[in-house]
Amino acid sequence: MKARQLHSTLTADGTIRLTIDDVDLGDTLGADEVIVRVEATPVNPTDLFLLLSGADLSKATASGGAVVAPVPAGIVSVFAGRIDKPLTVGSEGAGTVIAAGAGAAAQALLGKMVATNNGMFATHRRLPAGAVRPLPEGRTAEEGASSFVNPMTALSFVETMRAEKHAAIVHTAAASNLGQMLVKICAADGVPLVNIVRRPAQVTQLRALGAQHVVDSSAPTFAADLVEAIAATGATLAFDAIGGGTIGTQILDAMERVAVRSMTTFSHYGSSTLKQLYVYGSLDRAPMTLVRTFGLTWSVSGYLVMNALRKLGPEVMMRMSGRVMRELTTTFASHYTARVGLEQLLDIGTLRACAQMATGEKFLITPTHA
Repeated sequence: MKARQLHSTLTADGTIRLTIDDVDLGDTLGADEVIVRVEATPVNPTDLFLLLSGADLSKATASGGAVVAPVPAGIVSVFAGRIDKPLTVGSEGAGTVIAAGAGAAAQALLGKMVATNNGMFATHRRLPAGAVRPLPEGRTAEEGASSFVNPMTALSFVETMRAEKHAAIVHTAAASNLGQMLVKICAADGVPLVNIVRRPAQVTQLRALGAQHVVDSSAPTFAADLVEAIAATGATLAFDAIGGGTIGTQILDAMERVAVRSMTTFSHYGSSTLKQLYVYGSLDRAPMTLVRTFGLTWSVSGYLVMNALRKLGPEVMMRMSGRVMRELTTTFASHYTARVGLEQLLDIGTLRACAQMATGEKFLITPTHA
């Protein structure tokens, strides 16, 4: 059986080359293998990181069925391990099992709507039966397409908060699909949440979802508003999707301002309250600037959901996954700006639109539907 698969290749001469190629899935399946017809797969920021590796799409050209764009100086050396290797893209998606091996586990999936991960920018995927997750009866591919990355990341924030003994969370770019999920989770679980957004309209949007604490970083009163929201919630843990600029400093500084209010004696080391900032995104590609105005008891770390899940353990992960499936069309519903075919993704205009990663805008690829 033949499939069409998108590949991203970083070349030795400093370009990203995107192609959609024929892939032979073979004629005979192993006992515990299935073939999934991919019907919906979202474009996540993590997909764009692999797809483009920072390529300059203003200089992209299309020729012979390929899109080629230069990457910034230094990228080739940083990602030397992928030079001239066509990589599959697409971190998650959903579709129908159209063929199954003779094993009981595979046969039980035949005809089922399932979700799965990795290499999903394709028309079909050949996978182990254990790598797919059946969707609840009646759920569509579009409803299940984003059932892992954003839902499991949002849930992991709350589980990490509990595991690390924090009382509340600060979240940036909070009007995103993931941010809206987090608002609903925290409301349902009674977790205090400070939402940082970038436009007044997003304040209104999140309040309509039930968010209590929403601060607008574009407002002249942002610094003071953030301090008061953190004071009201006791938040000492933040998850930052922006990465660049000074937002991390502003959050840690606000946490420290709240912490020193309860100090009874002065210390030039600042408060003893641990302020933890996890950076999980890079919506702002500028350097991250930390201006040390928040004492010496703090930590800034990268955050990757797969690492977090391993740390939380299989029991917690299974509980999280079950909740996602139960609340697939409510808490964990995703909203898409546009739907495009697989071949359309090699349209330079479409690529540029996807690469903007604008808050509240999300593209869905429908590889086997026009």
